[in-house]
Amino acid sequence: MNQSIDNRSTVRILRSQGFRIAMLGWLLLGGLVVSAEDSVEFLNGTTLSGKVLEIRKPQKEFDFESSIAGQTVSRTYSYSAIHAVTFGGKRFVINPMKSASSDTSDVSNGESVQRSRNEVKQLIAELGASDPEWLDSTSLNHPKSLDLSWPIKAEGPWNESKNVGQYMWGRVNPNPSRWRSGVKLIYECMDLHQGNRELLKRDASALASKYFELFQDYPRAAYWYEKADAKVNQPTGVHLAECYYRLGNKAMAMAMLRGQSLHVDAIKLLGEMGELDQALKVADRFAKTRAFNEAFLNAGDALRSAGKHEEAIRYYQQILDRNDARNAEYLQRFRGRASDSIEAIRLFEQADVSKVADGDYRDHARGYNGDLHVQVAVANGRIESVEVTQHKEKQFYAALTDTPKQIIDTQGVREIDGTSGATITSQAIVNATARALAQGAK
Repeated sequence: MNQSIDNRSTVRILRSQGFRIAMLGWLLLGGLVVSAEDSVEFLNGTTLSGKVLEIRKPQKEFDFESSIAGQTVSRTYSYSAIHAVTFGGKRFVINPMKSASSDTSDVSNGESVQRSRNEVKQLIAELGASDPEWLDSTSLNHPKSLDLSWPIKAEGPWNESKNVGQYMWGRVNPNPSRWRSGVKLIYECMDLHQGNRELLKRDASALASKYFELFQDYPRAAYWYEKADAKVNQPTGVHLAECYYRLGNKAMAMAMLRGQSLHVDAIKLLGEMGELDQALKVADRFAKTRAFNEAFLNAGDALRSAGKHEEAIRYYQQILDRNDARNAEYLQRFRGRASDSIEAIRLFEQADVSKVADGDYRDHARGYNGDLHVQVAVANGRIESVEVTQHKEKQFYAALTDTPKQIIDTQGVREIDGTSGATITSQAIVNATARALAQGAK
């Protein structure tokens, strides 16, 4: 394992030598004073209001904080995804708008980007090795009762006030206001675990997953997944492959996904990369395993996103026909998701926004932990907003903001990609939105 895991001071030195750049007072192309409200205009035509937090000119990216669906969320955006930024009361055009026929290749957060293997590796080595600008100013707010020795296997009953992993699962992941402090806590644990290779490898994997799932910070996620030696028979390895894809090199992702022992999560990624035949081959390998339901749900989702609706229904229907899971709770969950997905597909025609009367519509669909409710506003023949008004999800990550944004961007529910690590929640939002829009069919 790379010694950078064993010696956090190395990373701190790298950070102090200039892998980050302070943003206050600086715009993408020069220095200006920050004003109260900023906005970002994306090349896909959408606009987001909020606050610019940090700008990293060498990496051509910036962090932006906004409030979506009642949640305060910070995201990193590449210059290549941006048309213009209003900052300090002045508007700056970064890239000209592309025509609707513009060709796109590998995508990340709406951007079109291609990078060579060497460029991706350099980005991971430089930006990935650095700490985010906000880390130093973030306060630790975990319970003092937490056992920061964080053994690989927690002993005793579930206790989120004692066990770090359970605290992360139950209190950090469902609460965006704790995401940054959760990342800092993992760094603190790494400092305490110097010399213990097993713990440091687990720490690196946990840190990578936070950057990947919570922040979609793919350079840092890839850096730490590589340190953890992530393999594609586990979700972490599939996530590393997705990082390479999001950073602009599909070939690097595919090189990881050529093996026979792939985790079920690879189905979704392969479908999203346009490798639908390969995705279905992987799904079919799970046909006689205990992971059958997850695999066929992922296959159905991939087919639905690709516009192959009847084929998607056939995969979902097999879950209903087989009627098999490890217990009654899981059976109800899998059957509910399959049933909702079939219903959503059959409602696509009615849910076409061009056929929906203006108004506010509400409905729900099954998520991972229960029903998820949405409110959809249609005005002037357009979807103006999609808001998750009620849910019981714990591991939703960025789905509550990403999926509504995709629905608004595409003005529909037909071809929506599930949010990394939170496909179940994403599809619940899509299904609920389809139901809601169908109510207003003219």
